[in-house]
Amino acid sequence: MRYVGRRDLLLVLENLGILMQAIGIGVLLPIIVALIYGEGNYIGFLLPSAVSFTFGTLLNRYINVSAPVRLKHGMMVAGLAWLWAALIGSMVMMLVVNLDFLNAFFENMSGWTGSGLTIFADVEVLPKSILFLRSVEQWIGGLGIVIVVIGILIRPGTTASKLYKSEAREERIKPSIRNTIKTILWIYLVYTLIGVILYLLAGMPLFDAINNTMTNLATGGMSIKNDNIGFYDNNLIYLITMFLMIVGASSFLLHYKVFKGKVRNVINDIQFQTMLTLIIIFSLLIIITRFLLPLDSIFHVISALTCTGSSIQTVPEMSEWAGYVKIVIMMGMIIGGAAGSTTGAVKLIRFVTVIKGMYWEIMKIITPKGAIIRRTISGKPVDEAEIKEASVYISIYFLFIFISWLVLSAYGYDTLNALFEVFSAQGNVGLSMGITSAQMPTVPKLFLIFNMWLGRLEIIPVMILIRGFLEVFKIK
Repeated sequence: MRYVGRRDLLLVLENLGILMQAIGIGVLLPIIVALIYGEGNYIGFLLPSAVSFTFGTLLNRYINVSAPVRLKHGMMVAGLAWLWAALIGSMVMMLVVNLDFLNAFFENMSGWTGSGLTIFADVEVLPKSILFLRSVEQWIGGLGIVIVVIGILIRPGTTASKLYKSEAREERIKPSIRNTIKTILWIYLVYTLIGVILYLLAGMPLFDAINNTMTNLATGGMSIKNDNIGFYDNNLIYLITMFLMIVGASSFLLHYKVFKGKVRNVINDIQFQTMLTLIIIFSLLIIITRFLLPLDSIFHVISALTCTGSSIQTVPEMSEWAGYVKIVIMMGMIIGGAAGSTTGAVKLIRFVTVIKGMYWEIMKIITPKGAIIRRTISGKPVDEAEIKEASVYISIYFLFIFISWLVLSAYGYDTLNALFEVFSAQGNVGLSMGITSAQMPTVPKLFLIFNMWLGRLEIIPVMILIRGFLEVFKIK
């Protein structure tokens, strides 16, 4: 039985067209920076923008499938949208800084997915427009390409609902999807403005403040400085960065409640409680060993757990960390932040669900026969299907981690550092042990690109997209 046909593919392409138009507009934004600094590389932005917008317009205008959009279509659209965004961003970098295609695609996949790994050894020599492009990609990508487009361009209805779910979003702040997304956008913009103001008050230049706010709030972490946030050597800037990372890794639903004056909800939120608890535990695990200074320990734990990837130590310094520190940091990179936030990795709610599921299973065995075990998280009932979904997802997540780890190890990379790099890529984190570079062999580079894409879309849309294309083109 065929589950995806050519008609489904046409429906996917029709809706993809709107996203391609939006991506075309998005890559034009750095031209403002190019104009301000007189860089004169405008054609490098205009041409890819025109390609994306034109193709999107053609698809949207000439494909008209009168059929309802289902979740499988939304997931396929989301999967293709991230690939297309990385491709268009690659064209910009190929034209502006003469980068080869694979390295350009890696850099832009890392940017759009908020992974933060970079192939550039020296980012400070890049044009400011390219630095801004990387930041814009992370800022939009952190929120979600599909989410932004629904909020601005797509009419409310079933299509918007299915596309919203395609990026692993379930929470609704408002009754309608469109109003929910508009509220999320406003919250995001307000926090962006707050971040810029805080950085300026701490003495950071305006261009730096804008870029660092976008990347840290989006939990992307790509920096405009070679030494990342450590370049500023300013404890106040470190504290502001930690604040932005935690804000970005908290759910938008929680932020909405805060904006409505329901501050107590922050304390009672299970994901926020778990995040703070893990930050304390992981930080103490490093501090007590004295491998790192207390501030360094807390900063990098927050960076790992929120999947941001900002750092106050250089890559050579981090690569010299003791294996114990790397393992603790990796634990944070596996778990990630809250569902419904800008962060990546497994997500706190799945972690909590699996841990509690194990506890309930133990209690079921040791309690008297017929005893009722209440299975709730934050007062909400949890059924077997939710526990199973979380467990299966984590299992599949680790399967892909293992495959890429095996590939990197086969290429001679240190096994612990290779595992760290794969965790960082698939968790969309960006902390690096120095493995990621322009000189990295093609095969490991391709696997890390796949990990970043897979992690951002939370696996299922990627698998559905691959299965769909195999069916459409009758590949067995």
